[in-house]
Formats: sequence, C-alpha cells, structure tokens
Amino acid sequence: MGTALITIKIMPTSPESNLEEIQKKAESVIAEHEGQKPSVVIEPVAFGLNSVNISFSRDENLDNDEMLEKVRSVENVNSAEITDFRRAFG
Repeated sequence: MGTALITIKIMPTSPESNLEEIQKKAESVIAEHEGQKPSVVIEPVAFGLNSVNISFSRDENLDNDEMLEKVRSVENVNSAEITDFRRAFG
C-alpha cells in the first residue's frame, strides 16, 4: 500500500466564476475521499480564464472515479481531470 501524489485540473464554466468557492468545495470533496495536504495553484489558461490545480496525497489503491465525479459536480465547474498521478517515495 503506497501513497500517490495526484493533481486535478479544474476548469470553471466562465472567467467570472468564483475560483475561491470552487477551490473550497473541491478541497472538501477531496478530504471526504481521504485526500491529504492539498496544495492549490491558480493557473492562467486563456482570455481571462484560470484553472484551479489541486495537488494532494492519497492512498494509491483507492478508486479516483467517484471523487472525480463529485468534483465535476461542484457548481460552476466545467471539467475536472487528473493531470498527474505518481507514486510518492520516502
């Protein structure tokens, strides 16, 4: 049983979407699914649109599909994808 470092890229529905609200709700969903130590980076995409990138650690044997679906169902989220999944050592 190892630990994975996972990054989820969340795209809001519009440039006017409240990124802090999306971040808080997504972090809550991640915590409910045993995600730990979240780190957030807001990244410019294009035309005033920013993505919310949340990196966190989690047991690598847990299923990510349910957690990802719940993040996608957060209000004002257009899409959410796992952009990085790697085993943590140490």
